[in-house]
Amino acid sequence: MLAKLTVKNQLTLPKAVASQFPGVEYFEISTDGRAITLRPFERNHLEEIWAHLEKLGITEQDVKDAVTWARTTD
Repeated sequence: MLAKLTVKNQLTLPKAVASQFPGVEYFEISTDGRAITLRPFERNHLEEIWAHLEKLGITEQDVKDAVTWARTTD
């Protein structure tokens, strides 16, 4: 199988390859200088928490402010 690199440096995975990874949105990419390796990205628990906070509209700055507040109150 071949995948063509576009002028915007994008690749489209062939359907036969992509269909082997149902539900995967992101791939980790590494290279040894001769080959490119793609691995399905698996979210860890911390990333799930950040995603949930984002869904609730809580920003990273909100979390920093809450930590600062908690450390300054008795």
